[in-house]
Formats: sequence, structure tokens, C-alpha cells
Amino acid sequence: MAFKTKDLSVLAYANGFTLWHFTTIDPAADVDTSGYFSGASDMLRVGDMIMANLDTDGTPQAGILLVASNGGGTVDVANLTQVGATNGD
Repeated sequence: MAFKTKDLSVLAYANGFTLWHFTTIDPAADVDTSGYFSGASDMLRVGDMIMANLDTDGTPQAGILLVASNGGGTVDVANLTQVGATNGD
């Protein structure tokens, strides 16, 4: 799939930092690829964090993505820092 701006929303903003929420059916391997978020290059700043719910129609993952770079219209985020662990039940 491709990035959809409607799936990205602001949770909080302060002092030039924005905390975002993003949800998608795409897996982390796609989302943390350079250029995935380029459609939002005018909104995302280096250092912003994105709370992410990924692969929501498969094996869901949740975590935090850090906007690592944004230049020339290309956004790159660091690999997903996963939140939670496998449920051993």
C-alpha cells in the first residue's frame, strides 16, 4: 500500500515538536522505508515522533517511529521501536 495523509494525525504539539499518530495495514518493513512518509514532508520535522499502529489487518505491531531526516521532499524515519511484547498465554 501507499502512505495516506488521512491516516496521520496530531496528538500533541509543543515547542516545535509534534507527536503524531499513524495507522495503516502496511507492515513495519514498508513504513520505515525512506520516502514512505514523503507525502507529509511539509508537516513532519526531524525529531518528531509517530505513535504507530501497523499491519492492522495482519499481525498487528505498535511502536514509535522517529523522524530521522526530511530533506528535498524525502522523509525517512528510524526503524520501529516496538511497544509491548509477545503475549505468552
